[in-house]
Amino acid sequence: MRRLFLCLLLLIATPVSAQDLGTVLEANREQITKPSRQTIGPVIDEIAASGEGAVAFLEAWGDRRIGVTEDGRFAIIEGHTATDAVTGEPVTDELDSLRPNSGVRGLIAAALVPAQLADPDPARRRAALDALGRDATAEHLPALRAALDDPDPTIAARKARLERLLTIRFDPDPAARVAAIESFAGDSGSDVQAALNPLLTTTRIAAPELTADANVARRLNVGSDLTRAEAYRLLVDADLAPPRLSDAEQKSALAANLSDGQVGDIPVANLDSPDARDRAYRALAAAGAVRPAASTDQVDAALESHVFADVYDEPSAELTDAARGALNDLVFRERAQQGADLMLDALSLASICFLAAIGLAITFGVMGVINMAHGEFIMMGAYTGYVVQGFIANKTASLLVALPLAFVVTAMAGIVLYRLVIRHLVHRPLETLLATFGVSIALQQLAKNIFGTQARPLTAPDWLGGSIGWGEIVSISTIRVAIFVLALLFLGLFLYITKRTRMGLNMRAVTQNPGMAASMGINPDRVAMLTFGLGSGIAGIAGVAIGLFAQVTSELGQAYIVQSFMTVVVGGVGNIWGTLAGAAMIGGLQKGIEVLNPANTLAAQTWMILFIIIFIQFRPRGIFPTRGRFAEG
Repeated sequence: MRRLFLCLLLLIATPVSAQDLGTVLEANREQITKPSRQTIGPVIDEIAASGEGAVAFLEAWGDRRIGVTEDGRFAIIEGHTATDAVTGEPVTDELDSLRPNSGVRGLIAAALVPAQLADPDPARRRAALDALGRDATAEHLPALRAALDDPDPTIAARKARLERLLTIRFDPDPAARVAAIESFAGDSGSDVQAALNPLLTTTRIAAPELTADANVARRLNVGSDLTRAEAYRLLVDADLAPPRLSDAEQKSALAANLSDGQVGDIPVANLDSPDARDRAYRALAAAGAVRPAASTDQVDAALESHVFADVYDEPSAELTDAARGALNDLVFRERAQQGADLMLDALSLASICFLAAIGLAITFGVMGVINMAHGEFIMMGAYTGYVVQGFIANKTASLLVALPLAFVVTAMAGIVLYRLVIRHLVHRPLETLLATFGVSIALQQLAKNIFGTQARPLTAPDWLGGSIGWGEIVSISTIRVAIFVLALLFLGLFLYITKRTRMGLNMRAVTQNPGMAASMGINPDRVAMLTFGLGSGIAGIAGVAIGLFAQVTSELGQAYIVQSFMTVVVGGVGNIWGTLAGAAMIGGLQKGIEVLNPANTLAAQTWMILFIIIFIQFRPRGIFPTRGRFAEG
């Protein structure tokens, strides 16, 4: 029944005087057995219009299931059996299988589209829409419109969209095409662009004057839009002017026609100017000795008497205006989305920089210590998350355990570093710098000895594995969104600690005036130790967050230590708002430079460092200058 139904649809959709299938196959046997994409199209259309058995034959031919017997009969192969394509009787003769190439199969698929669009099988209807999307013709538009009603809402939506796209391409009514273009307002799909772009193709022409019905894209001026040579070449190609010889070609032609010391009745001695050579050449052309060519004066006159323009291939100005407006809107939306995507990338990088630098800003603000081992605390936090995942299989649970544990581990490591090294080097910044740099190298080597040199995976939970975005361009990974939220949480936590707790009050007092704070009963050494532990602990949490999207290696912290220092210096050392502003500046600047040079991230970082060096020359204390003991430093 389905075969009969499809055959009836083919008969309705193809207005061709039909012959029976056997007659068509017999008449076109040679082309069917050795098809060429350039010539087989009419044969396929004739088969499609031949009535009963046409659909089955075309489907089998497209699937490479047609065989030919020695006496020239076509058979449809089904597994290990074969039946005659015309009579349906079993065929036991040896068969030579037909193997049409992809181009021929595409034409067969297009011919089957009208019937397949209304096939009861949804998969076949989807396949028909796919075939139409690849290779549609004007003849398919009526068939598609007749099959718009579909019980499957998804397929119905695809049919409606494809119908509007084919209307833009093939409908003879310009108003209908304009309406179809306007229906895609706000749609930036690649299929819409593919339908609109051909409407704006142009041809460059030269003419004595433009016709009233010419759909002109723009007029061209000789000298600015066109060179004189290009403009004259257009005139020659349009048979509006004789060709212009080059000086070398002219001299060669004159030399070839030299006779008795003269060329065209002009003595050779007088051929010392372009005008004289032009006169000699015209005399030769008049005598038929050389082909006619334009002189300089003729070229100038021809260029002055003709107009040049880019003319749309589409004659309807209303249609090209609609297409151009739609594409301009699409480009605007695309650029707006690219800008939004760039801002999200910059915000993501800024949140990472802030999270990595906040601990460094705390320790420097209170103690004035440049901790070169800060990056290794980030690395320790990442490895802590990796170890926790080795014991807890559930990724969400392991992450909830790893975050506080990383804080504890790195905070304790920071306190140990302070007690053993930092406290003994107070007010000696160079020795502190060298000592923490040595600790940094030692921690890296320790990590290599324990975990090896290969990168270790720190897997994010499934709910952090996706992305958030809109449109076709704007997208940001869920992990980076989570890091941004985490950075905001730590900003709020730090502000709460410094503004609402006794420890925060002590930290601010030691930052402003350690001597006065000590006289008020505050122990600066204890405050410095706790502050160093707090900054190191935050670095450990940053390590867990960074390890979710970066490879966990012993060099992980080195990738962020430079950005952390730049963030603190640019923002203003020891100031949380300065750190936030510095992170925003670093993130935006680096992403902005990467847009100008997307293939070279190292170059972007180099330019960023140079910009920061220049920035510090004009604002050495950073965006938010520090108040207190380092304000004059």
